[in-house]
Amino acid sequence: MNRRRVTLFFLLLAIFFLVFYPSKKQKYTHNQGKIFGTYYSVIYQQPEGEDLHEQIKQQLDKVDASLSMFNDTSIISRINRNEDVVVDDLFVKMYQVAHDVSTLTHGAFDITVAPLVTFWGFGKATSHDVDINALDSIRKLVGYQLIELRDGRIYKQNPAITLDASAIAKGYGSDIVAQFLKEQGCKNYMVEIGGEVVCHGKNEKGKPWRIGINKPIEDTTGMVNEIEEVLHLTDKAVATSGNYRQFYYKEGKKYAHTIDPRTGQPVQHNLLSATVIAPTCMEADAWATAFMVLGPHVADSLAAALDQIECMFICVDEQGKYQVTKTDGFDKYTKD
Repeated sequence: MNRRRVTLFFLLLAIFFLVFYPSKKQKYTHNQGKIFGTYYSVIYQQPEGEDLHEQIKQQLDKVDASLSMFNDTSIISRINRNEDVVVDDLFVKMYQVAHDVSTLTHGAFDITVAPLVTFWGFGKATSHDVDINALDSIRKLVGYQLIELRDGRIYKQNPAITLDASAIAKGYGSDIVAQFLKEQGCKNYMVEIGGEVVCHGKNEKGKPWRIGINKPIEDTTGMVNEIEEVLHLTDKAVATSGNYRQFYYKEGKKYAHTIDPRTGQPVQHNLLSATVIAPTCMEADAWATAFMVLGPHVADSLAAALDQIECMFICVDEQGKYQVTKTDGFDKYTKD
C-alpha cells in the first residue's frame, strides 16, 4: 500500500513538472522572403512549433494582389488603368486610413501622388530628364479630394489620375501578417517588411524586441547602416521614412523621393528622417511619410498633438550636424 502511494506521488509530481515546467522551451521560427519590391523578415513563437511560412506568404500575396504597384494585376494597378474593378476589404481599409491622414495633414499625405512620383523619376521609369514646363498639368492630377470610394469602386474626377499606396502598403502588410500570427495563437512575434515593423510579446531572450533606427547617412546603395537609436518594443509598431536612400543630384541640387503633393516638388527642407511609433504599422508608415513632407517645424507641433503617436525627427543643420527632436513619450521606448 505504501509503495503504491509513493508511486502515485511521484507520478503526480512528474505530471506537475511536465505541465508547469516544460522540458524544452518552444523555439522561435525565422522566415524571410521578398514582397512589394523589398524584403521581409518574420520571427515568431508558434505554440505547436509549426512553421507558418507558406501561410504567411499567402497573407502577403493578398496584400500584393490588392495594393502592389509591382503587380500588374493588382487592384490598384487595374484602377490606374481605369478598369471596372470592385475593391476588396484590404483596399477599403487602406483607403480609409490614407484619407484620414490626408485630411489631418491637408494633403501632405496623398495616395494620388503617383503622377508626380513618375514625373520626378522615382516610379518604375527612372528617367531624371524632367520637363519642368509640364509640372502644372501634372499637378492637376494630384489631390486626395479628386477620388472617392463609393459602392466598392474608386471614382476619379479625371481618368488620368493614378494611385500609389507605397507609403502605406508595407506597414499594412506587416499588420496583416501580425494579425494572422495572433489568430494562430502566437503571443511572441516580430514582423518587418522593408523596415516597417510590428512587435508583440517578447523576443527569444524574453525581453522586448530590439529595433534599430538607422542614422540618416546619404547612401543610395542601402549598404551603409549605422544605428542612431535602439527601441525596445512590445505590442507596438514602428516605421521610418527618410530622404537618405532614394535621391539623385542634378546640376548640384538634391532631388529626394519624398514629393510634396501640394506643391508638386520634391521636399527641400532639412528633415532627413522621421520615425513613428504607433498602435498599427499602417498608421506609423503613413504618418512617417506625412511628417517627411511637412518638414521639421510643422511635424513637431502636429506629432505632439496626436494621440498614441510618438516620434523622433532627425534634421541636419548648416554645419552638417544632426539635430534630433522627440515627442515627450518617445524615450520610454529606448529603455530596456
